[in-house]
Amino acid sequence: MASKIEILSIPIWNVTMDETKNFVFQCIQENRAAIIATANAEMVMKAQTDNELAHVLQNADMVIPDGAGVLWAAEQQGDKFKERVAGFDLACRLLQEAAVRQTAVYLFGGAEGVAYAAVEKCSETFGKINVVGIRSGFFTEEEEKQIIQDIRESGTKILFVALGVPKQEKWIYQHLSELGNCVCVGVGGTFDVLAGNSCRAPQWMQRNRLEWLYRLCKEPTRFKRMLALPKFVAAVRFNKNTHKN
Repeated sequence: MASKIEILSIPIWNVTMDETKNFVFQCIQENRAAIIATANAEMVMKAQTDNELAHVLQNADMVIPDGAGVLWAAEQQGDKFKERVAGFDLACRLLQEAAVRQTAVYLFGGAEGVAYAAVEKCSETFGKINVVGIRSGFFTEEEEKQIIQDIRESGTKILFVALGVPKQEKWIYQHLSELGNCVCVGVGGTFDVLAGNSCRAPQWMQRNRLEWLYRLCKEPTRFKRMLALPKFVAAVRFNKNTHKN
């Protein structure tokens, strides 16, 4: 069992990418359902005021250190994560392995047509993927019931949910028992990147924990969301000073 590092009351697993991938396929082998959440500073800050999200993260089967902010926060506490396990990179690794094993994969969320484009791009890179279903993130209450039934009856083993934070985490937690024995991963805007509609930061910016700056430059409308970062820094430092006294 991997150790966990608690960041502002959110337990985050201290795992590598390989350990995360192995956990997913172990769950599949054992035929059990699981929730994997990808925690960054913005998500952790949302959880400070959103009790439902906090409950989901505290009860998820695995919460991975997705963002540079949580790595920094751990260091402020005198801890250290083995590595950053970015949600996008995890999705790529799981799709690559799923192509090899022909594991049943379902993509749910994003704008109409984006997930289809993502699958086409990934198939060019990883080979044929056993995609058993694709649905956009726009649906009615009645369509939602059909989507859940479709996921369950299709034999899905890995479900990628791209509905945005915190909707995707809450949706997975609420419907997990109805979805069948699949591993559910909240992936945010991953489909857009996989489809080529948006780009990740250059490797040097990722290494230097500046991906947030790249996103802000590319999407200035993210400014309000980025206000969570200074609040996160302040909360981590306050928490550190409180525990010192």
